[in-house]
Amino acid sequence: QVQLEESGGGSVQAGGSLRLSCAASGFPYDEYTMGWFRQVPGKEREGVAVVLVDDTISYADSVKGRFTIAKDNAKNTLYLQMNNLKLEDTAMYYCTADRVFPLRGMIPTPGAFKNWGHGTQVTVSS
Repeated sequence: QVQLEESGGGSVQAGGSLRLSCAASGFPYDEYTMGWFRQVPGKEREGVAVVLVDDTISYADSVKGRFTIAKDNAKNTLYLQMNNLKLEDTAMYYCTADRVFPLRGMIPTPGAFKNWGHGTQVTVSS
C-alpha cells in the first residue's frame, strides 16, 4: 500500500525559505514518478515540480529558480526546497507518486496520480 506523509510546512515571511519532506513507503521507489502539487481553496490543484524515474525534473514556470525538488533514494524521501517564497506560494502542498510517464518537461495533471499524501500547509505573509 502506497503511503506518503508530508512534513515541513509552516508560516514564513515573504522572501523566506522552507523545506518540505515526503516520507514514502509501500511501492518501488525507483519505478514511480514523484512530485509536489499545491492547492488553494476554490482553485484546482496545480503541479509544482515532478521527478521522473530517470531523474528528469520539471518545474512549473511560477517556481523555476526558486524551488528545488530532490529525491533521497536511501531514505525513500522526496524533498521540496522552497526559497524566496512569495505570497502567492501560500497553499496546501501535496506529495504524490504513481506510475506515470509524462513527456520530459511536462508536469502531469493531478488526475494522472492515484496516490496522495494528506498535505502540509505553507503560509507566506508580508
